[in-house]
This record gives sequence, structure tokens and C-alpha cells, in this order.
Amino acid sequence: MPVQKEIAFQLIEVNRQFYQTFGAAFSATRGRIQPGVRRVMGGLLLETRLLDLGCGNGEFARALAAAGFRGEYTGLDFSLPLLREADSQPDGLRATFRQVDLTADDWHLTTGRFPLITCFATLHHIPGAELRLKLLNQARAALSPGGRLILSVWQFLHSERLKARILPWEQVHLSAVDEGDFLLDWRSGGLGLRYAHHFSAAELSQLAAQSGFRVADSFFSDGAEGNLGLYQTWEAQ
Repeated sequence: MPVQKEIAFQLIEVNRQFYQTFGAAFSATRGRIQPGVRRVMGGLLLETRLLDLGCGNGEFARALAAAGFRGEYTGLDFSLPLLREADSQPDGLRATFRQVDLTADDWHLTTGRFPLITCFATLHHIPGAELRLKLLNQARAALSPGGRLILSVWQFLHSERLKARILPWEQVHLSAVDEGDFLLDWRSGGLGLRYAHHFSAAELSQLAAQSGFRVADSFFSDGAEGNLGLYQTWEAQ
């Protein structure tokens, strides 16, 4: 049964509270770019306009600057603690960071259009098919003709260590969640809770088709076994 709206909003609130409380501790663990993102960066044009959905602490923006990126970068995220860190570290990049709730209606109307949109490690925090499709449809509307969306999702079920951090939904008084939805603990700087959805490659590809995209590339990367992140490049149909 698809997750209901009120449950979806409760899951969003779980993550909102996590990033408000543990934003600094989380950011401290994100000091390097994942191998999959490095691989993606190798194929980017250095003078494009790029919209980064779920930009977090700006680590990707700084990596782009270090790689010689000379285009325009716009990063969107809902977490003020992470955005403050992103905006406090000038790096010579033409970068704009904005607080935006990606589950809200019509955020794309304020962004303009971009030949490239990235969405790394963000989609798995969006609960329910309805909200995911809304986000992806808005991303497609924000793409220039012929543009690409490059995204990644967390493959935490591939790790025994991460599977050990899964908690029962009773911790947050929920039970009617979707298949593939999980509650995971956080132990740095205190005990926190995070919601994440585990996508299969087939499920992610189906979501691409449902939102008007074609999967142009798909690969696994990250972690000791090279399988903690699933990356896909989508082209609008």
C-alpha cells in the first residue's frame, strides 16, 4: 500500500529534525567526494550551468571549483546548518546556495533552466512515490532541452555494518510505511534517527520512465566493495 501523505510528512520531519540537530556532526563525516561522484565529474563540461538538488554542505561545489569548473552553480537544500557551512567557504566558484524544500510545490519556477541537474544522495530521503515523482517532474521542468539529470541513491542494504543500524519503526510510532523504507540510527554526537528508502536498480529505472526520462547510464560505486551507491544518468524524453 502506498505511503499515505500524513506518514510521508512524518518521515520528512524525522529527517528534518535529524539535519537540524546533527547537521554539524553529519557534515564532519562528508569531507571527501565519493568515487562515483568523481567518475561523474570526469564527464562534465567545465562551463555549464548546474543545479544541485540536495547540495548539503557544498562539498560537491568545492570539488567542482578545485577541478576548474567555470560555470554557474546553484545549490538547493532544506538544511540551514549545512547551507551555512556551504556558503561560508568561498572557493572562487560562481555559486549560489538557497534554502528550498524539495518536497514543496513549484520550487522549480524560481530556479530558471539548466543543462545539467545533479541529485546526489538525496532521492532516498524523499518518502513515497507521489513526492518522488513530483520532485522528478519539477527537475525535468527545470532542465534545458537536451539536458541531463545525474543522481545517486544510497545502497545501505549492501553493507552488513549499515544493516545493523536499522531500527524498528516503533521508535517513531509508525508502521504503515512502504516496502524498502527503513529507519536507521546515527551515533556521532548523540543518537539520531534517519529515514531512507532503499532503491533497486529496476525500481530507480522505473521511476525514470514514470517521470519522463530515459536511463542513459547506470553503475554502482562507493564503499569498500564499490556498491554503496547506485548512480544513473537520465535524459528527458
